[in-house]
Amino acid sequence: MTFNPNADISGNTTRRRGRNAAIGGGVGVGVIGILALLLGPVLGVDLSGLVGGGGGAPSGGSASEQGTLVECKTGEDANTNDDCRMAGAEVVLNDYWADHVDGYVAPTMTVVEGQTPTQCGTASNAVGPFYCPPEQGVYIDPDFFAIMRQQFGASAGELAQLYIVGHEWGHHIQNITGVMRKYPNNGTGPDSNGVRTELQADCYAGAWLGDVSKQKDDNGVPFLKPPTEQQLSDAVNAAYVVGDDHIQQQSGGFVSPESFTHGSSEQRKYWFANGYQNGLGVCDTFAIPGDQL
Repeated sequence: MTFNPNADISGNTTRRRGRNAAIGGGVGVGVIGILALLLGPVLGVDLSGLVGGGGGAPSGGSASEQGTLVECKTGEDANTNDDCRMAGAEVVLNDYWADHVDGYVAPTMTVVEGQTPTQCGTASNAVGPFYCPPEQGVYIDPDFFAIMRQQFGASAGELAQLYIVGHEWGHHIQNITGVMRKYPNNGTGPDSNGVRTELQADCYAGAWLGDVSKQKDDNGVPFLKPPTEQQLSDAVNAAYVVGDDHIQQQSGGFVSPESFTHGSSEQRKYWFANGYQNGLGVCDTFAIPGDQL
């Protein structure tokens, strides 16, 4: 999905933060660990601790705070620069959710360079995009999209990137509207609250993208052009790649539904498409019997 070149995104408050030190430090990670790091947490769960990675400030270097992305002013900037695309997404997501949630409070949005400590563990391109509830903050390193393409053959084009960011915003909506408190973690499995939470966030992302080409800046310019069929296919592919069954097949060659935390590939594709086609009204994944998820 392409931004209109003259759309105004100068009101973004996206921050850039990170460290200069390279992540990984020469530590070898097997294929299961790589999949856990790159795919398992992509939409909200930091699993870096499984391979000795996250959970605190990394050693070496010092945290740097470069401030907001003041250079990201127009849709053209968003089309040509991944950081600015994230900043543009922030503007459009806040505009959308302010119209749909009474008393909406925007999350912070941080573009990560390398890695940076958070209250929810280390943010980096290895961990993937995630939402940190205590901070009400979304963290994303745009280099993660290149990793998905290069190492796993996943589609990670413009609309797929917006889907992923929109999913993390969905977790913020669940946080500020009380969904997370009402349906706390009750373990794993295809009928678990965790799976329902993730599928609802997929639906929220789809609902936003279904309406996004109608949103306009203060000058009446639509932020984004309507998506092409190829871009929609790209977003659906991103939903497929982060399905629990696909991840398990890639890592171990078997599928264990009782260990699901995010939902199957088909479920994730369905709930994204359901939100895209039918809007927010169909996104109550907690009201549906488990066999209909």
